[in-house]
Amino acid sequence: MTTHIQNNDITPLWVTGDLQLAGILDNRIIELLKAINQSGSLNQAAKQVGLSYKGAWQIIERANNSSPKTLVTTAIGGTKGGGTVLTDAGQALIHLFEELQGAHQLFLKQLNQNLAANPDTVLLFQRLVVKTSARNQLFGTVISILLGRVSAEITIKLKGNEQIITTISLSDAQELGLTLNSDVLLLLNSSEIMLATIDNPKQFSARNYLACHVIQIEQDLIYAEVTLLFAGGEMLIATITKQSLQDLGLEKGMRVFAVFKTNAPILGTKSCLQSAASS
Repeated sequence: MTTHIQNNDITPLWVTGDLQLAGILDNRIIELLKAINQSGSLNQAAKQVGLSYKGAWQIIERANNSSPKTLVTTAIGGTKGGGTVLTDAGQALIHLFEELQGAHQLFLKQLNQNLAANPDTVLLFQRLVVKTSARNQLFGTVISILLGRVSAEITIKLKGNEQIITTISLSDAQELGLTLNSDVLLLLNSSEIMLATIDNPKQFSARNYLACHVIQIEQDLIYAEVTLLFAGGEMLIATITKQSLQDLGLEKGMRVFAVFKTNAPILGTKSCLQSAASS
């Protein structure tokens, strides 16, 4: 993922694409033509753009055959030992391509700016590009902030209306700039999640007690990975021991509860997402 930076304007490039004319003329051919124009030698131009002589010759031959006018001419021998020269048509093609490329880049910038102005679209793309070691990534909205002397309790609502409570330090809450309706990311390690089959959260000291269904179970000799689905479509992966899997009698389709403490999730804000997306 990259960003466009100009005059302190940082625009995430969600949509990218290279300009291509007539299905064959692209930036690689244009760079080769420019190198030929500068050096007067196909051999030198090929080295300049990182191509073999044969590869460069094949590109030029294909470009000449596809164009109504010859783009490059080659003279063999002569008093100066021959050389490779762009024709007027080749020069005109470079000029045309550069003009079109400028318009193409402007179009992509405007398109990405429009996408960046849509919160729902940004949230979708951010989810696709954010990569972390945490198995679970949940996106939600802050609906409650309770500030204490040293800590803050943040309540986040997921898209299926499930609510997760997380506790962070007061300094972290201030640094993140959290406000009501802020879009946030929750990272949760699979080993932090406990599973329960009893609809009785009072039996657990953990504040987060979320109903879900088992949709997949994978196990080895010691551990089991249990994939859970919330009503709103969010998924979690919990890692438990194989013995716990057997004790709980877990099966696909079974209704269970994901249980974890408020200090288990790692909280990120929109600014941190944009930073990750632009790297």
